[in-house]
Amino acid sequence: MLDKDNIYLIGIGGIGMSALARYFVGIGKNVAGYDRVRTPNCEMLEGEGIAIHYEDNLDLVDKEFRKKGETVVIYTPAIPSDHSELKYFIKREFTLLKRAKVLGEIAKNHTCLAVAGTHGKTTTSSLLAHLFKNAGQNITAFLGGMAVNYNSNFLKGEGSNLLVAEADEYDRSFLQLNPDGAIITSVDADHLDIYDGEEDLKQTFQTFANSIINHPIIQSNVAINGLSYGLTGEEDFSALNIRITDHSYVFDLKTPRGLVENISSGLPGRHNVENAIGAAALAYQYGLSDEELKSGISSFKGVKRRFEYHIKTNDLVYIDDYAHHPSEITALVNSIKELYPEKNICGIFQPHLFSRTRDFADDFIQSLSLLDSLVLMDIYPAREKPIPGINSEMLLEKITSEEKRLLPKNEILSFLKTRKNQIVLSIGAGDIDQLVNPIKMALLNG
Repeated sequence: MLDKDNIYLIGIGGIGMSALARYFVGIGKNVAGYDRVRTPNCEMLEGEGIAIHYEDNLDLVDKEFRKKGETVVIYTPAIPSDHSELKYFIKREFTLLKRAKVLGEIAKNHTCLAVAGTHGKTTTSSLLAHLFKNAGQNITAFLGGMAVNYNSNFLKGEGSNLLVAEADEYDRSFLQLNPDGAIITSVDADHLDIYDGEEDLKQTFQTFANSIINHPIIQSNVAINGLSYGLTGEEDFSALNIRITDHSYVFDLKTPRGLVENISSGLPGRHNVENAIGAAALAYQYGLSDEELKSGISSFKGVKRRFEYHIKTNDLVYIDDYAHHPSEITALVNSIKELYPEKNICGIFQPHLFSRTRDFADDFIQSLSLLDSLVLMDIYPAREKPIPGINSEMLLEKITSEEKRLLPKNEILSFLKTRKNQIVLSIGAGDIDQLVNPIKMALLNG
């Protein structure tokens, strides 16, 4: 199925697709692709020798990739069905595979360690991969974000049969995996445009859990059987004596063989302490020592756009985060309140998807009201068409922050320059990342 020389990816700039592109380049395949926008990730791929074009135009597809017998075409569900290149390959009956199917085929040849969950899976899977790499094991990893330690979402493994994969619940993609061990970080309602309600989502996670061969590691609030992890002290793997030292979290790790004391987390936030416990629990099952767990957690630098500091001084802090679900926003803001008590927090939030905004409107209102000051942006539609009556104004009206406003993208920088900023957050999964450097410069020069 994947034994052809040419690999063509439609939507190559996506975080999961680009990891596959890097994998195929690493094993000597001829790789090219299309994406709608030339993102920084696409620029990195081009720098790695991959040809990418940004117009849906078959004439821009190299003739080598139009040879049916020599080409595998991989696509993402985000690509619309009327995409002319996709239609061309379908009509001519090319070998055409979804991204999740390809990852599943690759994983079959390894001992797969998967990380699933509606929140926390990217940080947890990246940390899990780092634990093994830091311990000297040259594993393979497909990650859902750019791990700062490696500046990549793909780690090429040689000499180890272990493969770490982020297991995505969107489109039920994670059911393509049959992992030897897996972590489930959370099962909160999300992607209700795909699932027929919260119960359907939970049942699909149970189906995934049933596919785990040996080691299910389950966050303690998730109603699925397995070894438990969490922060209460009662779980099989737990964080004890959590404290903050110099704006960093320090804790003791309880495992079945005893206590690993004074671990300094490389990441801020109690939710990230919990993510570290989950990663350590699975790594423990595959032979990592107490010292290797402690060293790996302490040296992990995080994932880009996950609680990512851009300014960190005594007077001013600027953090960018990918949070796009109310639970994630709540965890983010509460962590900052714990790290920086008494500081004023200004959040800039771009809602992601009309359907998510509709389905979780009350929860968004509650989580965003935790901010002292809120700048709300228009909804980023991604793959969706507008839904009548669903907009940012409906959220803003009910949010109770002391200061709140709805601003277009081009007015945000000037607004920030008018106020005395202490903590600034940019939050969201759309194109708000394009504002990160401009916000940083405006804050430093304002």
